[in-house]
Amino acid sequence: MANGSRQAAWEFFGAELKRRREDAGFTQVELGTRVFVSGGYIGQFEQAIRKPQLDVAQRIDSTLQTDGIFERMWRKLIKDQPYTEYFAHAAELERLATEICEYAPAVVPGLLQTREYARAMFLAGNPLAADEYIEELLKGRMERTRVLKDGTRPVYWVVLHETALRVPVGGPAVMAHQLDHIAAMMRQRSVLLQVLPFSAGAHPAMGKMMWLMEFEDAPPTVYTEGVFSGSLLDEPALVKRIRASYDHIRAAALSWEASLPLIESAAEDYRRCASST
Repeated sequence: MANGSRQAAWEFFGAELKRRREDAGFTQVELGTRVFVSGGYIGQFEQAIRKPQLDVAQRIDSTLQTDGIFERMWRKLIKDQPYTEYFAHAAELERLATEICEYAPAVVPGLLQTREYARAMFLAGNPLAADEYIEELLKGRMERTRVLKDGTRPVYWVVLHETALRVPVGGPAVMAHQLDHIAAMMRQRSVLLQVLPFSAGAHPAMGKMMWLMEFEDAPPTVYTEGVFSGSLLDEPALVKRIRASYDHIRAAALSWEASLPLIESAAEDYRRCASST
């Protein structure tokens, strides 16, 4: 399903939600209270600005007695999008964010990946997959990177652990190109990036990725990811704790000025390695 038709389908979802809600005699606030989200969220679902999570769609069906129609629409729309089910909502929110702060403990973040690096990552996770499947994954990954090229791109702040610079994903030539790409984006001021060096030692999020998103007219949200799973968190107290952890990591990281030559040096090391093989 193309992006335009997918958006139109979500708009239908929202219009149908509004019609069913009004037929049941609920305000947005009243329905939100019953399905454990704010009335503002219900309004954003109806306008197709945000997409509900599956459990919310299920609670809407139960409250409005709609015989599972919103769950079925949700499953169909999520199935027909280019991302895994657990990541789909985060990808949607990414397009709406005014600021994204990310900590990457081991892998270059998706928004910064080159095609070759992304291909190597997908092949590592899907060693027996057909080329067509890998190409479909790459298409979705590269589509995401457009968010940093738009005129209304979000402020994007990344703390990258030095591990991500030293693991040769795809081999030396791929890594040299990947790190050159990051350095170029830093110089173009498309990303605010700091490296957390090995010498920083222990820190609050050892091995845990975190991705914080701020919005113009909605509460901040955190996305975390595990093995074939991901979670969106928007409970205010929890988001506040995670934000504090991110701030501690950012304080321990090298400055932008010190991070750039470290990345460039690592790229040069990979280049020398590639030329000698």
